[in-house]
Formats: sequence, C-alpha cells, structure tokens
Amino acid sequence: MNKTEIYILSGFLGSGKTTLLKQLLTEEKKQNRKVAVMMNELGKVSIDSDAVDEDIPLKELLDGCICCTIQDKLESQLQGLLVIDKPDAIYIEATGAAHPVEVLDAVMSPLFADRIEVKGIISVVDGKRWLNRHSLSPQVQQLLIEQIRHADLILLNKTDELTDGEQSKLTMEIQALNSHAFSILTTFAKVPMQQIKRLSSSIKTDRAQAHVSTDLKLSTYVYQFKQAIGQMEFESFLRKLPDTIYRIKGYVKFHSAEFPSLFQYSYGMPLYMKENMNMPLNMVFIGENIDWKQVEEELHALEAR
Repeated sequence: MNKTEIYILSGFLGSGKTTLLKQLLTEEKKQNRKVAVMMNELGKVSIDSDAVDEDIPLKELLDGCICCTIQDKLESQLQGLLVIDKPDAIYIEATGAAHPVEVLDAVMSPLFADRIEVKGIISVVDGKRWLNRHSLSPQVQQLLIEQIRHADLILLNKTDELTDGEQSKLTMEIQALNSHAFSILTTFAKVPMQQIKRLSSSIKTDRAQAHVSTDLKLSTYVYQFKQAIGQMEFESFLRKLPDTIYRIKGYVKFHSAEFPSLFQYSYGMPLYMKENMNMPLNMVFIGENIDWKQVEEELHALEAR
C-alpha cells in the first residue's frame, strides 16, 4: 500500500511559510501529483487560504493550535483526507506558535499512523528576526530555537535584507543549533523541489532497520501489537525508557481486559483510558536520539512472554 507523504511546514509568524507552500503546490502540480493541504490559524478567520488553488483539497483548522486545543479536529480531518481524497502528499502548515514535537504528536494518530510517512519538518526562519531575537520575549526566543532544533530542512529566509557578514553569522548560529539538518539561504522561500523530495523519512514502522538504529534527530516509530500483553511487564518497559522519548500514544490490550485501552505517555507519565470496542493495536513513539531497534526488540520480548 502506498503511504501518503506528510510534510510539516514550521516557522514563526511572518517567516514565509505560506510563500513556500504556494511554490511547493505549483511544483507538485507540474509533476501531476495529488496533494492536499491543512492550514492551522490561531484566529477565527483564515488569512492565507486563498494561497491554495480551488482544485486542491484544503482543510482549515481555525481558532486554536493543532498542538493542544484542536488536536481531535486535526485527527478527524486528516483521516477524512486519507480515506476520501487519498492524496500522494499532504502539506501541513502549522501556526507560527506551534512547537514541532507537538505538531508531530498531533499528526501521528494511532488510527492511521501506518498509512502515512512523515517525510520531514521544514522550518522557515526570518533571518533578520533571528539576528535580532534578543528583543523578543524569552518564550518566543525559546520557540524559535525549538523550531530550528527539530527541523530536517531549514530555510534561512529573507537573506536579501542581510549583509554578507550577517548571512555568515546567521548560517553559523543555525548550524550550531542543528548540524543534522540541511540549511539553505533563501529569498521568497525559494527552494529546489529535489531538496524537499530528498528529505529522509523519519518514521519507522515495526521494523527498525539495523543501519539506522539510532536516530540522531526527532523521529517517530510505529509498533503494531499482534496480541495482548501483561500490564506489569508493560509498566516495567516504560520505566526503562530514555528521557528523550517525549510522547507515546496508541492502543494496547492487556491479558485481563476484553477490549484495548487508549494509552498516552508524556514526560514520563502514563495514562490509560478503557475503550469499549476493538481498536487497531498501533503504538506511536516520538523521540530524539533513540535506538528504535532496541525499543522494537523489547516490545517483541513483551509479546513473547
């Protein structure tokens, strides 16, 4: 089954995300690929929806951030796109205030995690704003850092407004924060399409290949349980997990239960909610610098007991 590619466009307000999106959609159209768009705005009214042609399926998530307040809405709309439109790729433009880990968490629903392929997070950075970031609040400065740190491709945008010296300083500072991502100096967020297509998939589904055993950047992994497991053994597995596993969510079935439980794990805290019907036993992990091969082996051992 062909998986739908997911591209997440991240970056602070006014950095150039919508300009980038318009160009990417034009390029996709030239290649006759079927694409869809999800746009998230914090306000009640959409500002940028006219950037998307009428023949492209568009879902708008207004009046909240996909990270927190409207995560359920995102899940149902994304599922709708996958079932009805069956696109080759979905571009998700997050709000400028969105944290990349939270966006990934919102996108990776256990209901359809095995049908999508997260190709990467593309962060757009306004060069001048970055160099003058010390005039911003500490919270905004930290958000800018997080959007850079977790990116797979970084566009250092609006560089026509910078001197050569400022461009060098910008490049050095960004590469010091994230040496794994490819950084490009851009104006009007112009980026070669092959650079986008070159983004390596950061999702592993139930077969963590040995040669990429440790993912040095933020990545996701999907495990599919084949049968019920013991709850005490599962809790023991959770206690041994590294701190850099930020989120786990999915459905797990215990020996004593008739139906699976919805399981969520954040900052080391597990939460169970009993379901009253059978659900797909998919478990989604999000973490950084994780040896997914080892995680997979421990999960296999859990099921074998």
